[in-house]
Amino acid sequence: MAYLYTPWLLFTQILLQVAKYEAKVPAIIVFGDSSVDSGNNNRISTLLKSNFKPYGRDFAGGQPTGRFSNGRVPPDFISEAFGLKPFVPAYLDPKYGISDFATGVCFASAGTGYDTATSNVLNVIPLWKEVEYYKEYQNKLRAYLGKAKAKKILTEALYLISLGTNDFLENYYTIPTRQMEFTVQQFEDFLIGLSENFIREIYSLGVRKISLTGLPPMGCLPLERARNFMANHDCVQEHNNVAVEFNGKLSNMVAKLNQELPGLRILFTDKIYQLFYQIIKRPSSYGFEVAEVACCATGTFEMSYLCNENNPYTCKDANKYVFWDAFHPTDKTNKILAASVTGILRETFE
Repeated sequence: MAYLYTPWLLFTQILLQVAKYEAKVPAIIVFGDSSVDSGNNNRISTLLKSNFKPYGRDFAGGQPTGRFSNGRVPPDFISEAFGLKPFVPAYLDPKYGISDFATGVCFASAGTGYDTATSNVLNVIPLWKEVEYYKEYQNKLRAYLGKAKAKKILTEALYLISLGTNDFLENYYTIPTRQMEFTVQQFEDFLIGLSENFIREIYSLGVRKISLTGLPPMGCLPLERARNFMANHDCVQEHNNVAVEFNGKLSNMVAKLNQELPGLRILFTDKIYQLFYQIIKRPSSYGFEVAEVACCATGTFEMSYLCNENNPYTCKDANKYVFWDAFHPTDKTNKILAASVTGILRETFE
């Protein structure tokens, strides 16, 4: 099947144009992992943090925020595109309160997954706890705005969900426990069941508009390529195949829930995988120069504390790189990926 990919400049123009419209979605609310975490891990006891330089060097003010990027993550761009704030604050960040969270809030935690065993690996916030924080937020919003207005915001808000990569790379392929219990296909099915239960739970809490992101081409992350000695540091095709297979199962689950749950609208953003893969394989078509390694440090295995301002190998211009650290995209890549789905999000949810 042939795919047509628009150059990155066009995506940027689309994003800027969309931002001019008045917001009809009143808030952006985020669940997930480091792909969307805006700083919650700053406030918990874990080694998986990014609230230090050079993280955040291209964020407004040039300061680290806890985002695993040199700048913003996709929900920030999506929020701006819907006419809301240019960033989504972390729920645990003490600098923000319920007045800030009324138009957007992030419950995501870097290192988490659908499987609670995944969050245990690095002692991060499990998905069930993200839901508990969301319930707490609901109560605060009702107290702040009144029940009727809070209900309207919570019902009309767009909920962004992005996780699953850590379940495979941090958990299944690294810790033997799940491998002894499941084949990889059985583990996929196990995670699909957890994902469905999660969506049913937040639906019971009033959530109605969901954008669900599947797995990226995780075999092409610099960390995975660095380990792939036998294939000359090319992408790990087995892991990409698992991502595609898992995304297909997610898509089927989404179709089922859209049929079964009255008033629910879930958009599965399956085009992210193909776009991200094309950026990695044809970086120059999107304004990049380097996709095999990341900007920070040697670009092969460093992230979190190994990606620090004392490393002399960190690149000068992150805009030339697809990846910021060995696991996470740069601000520029995040902007392209967010822009690629903004149009369909507006068509679906406004």
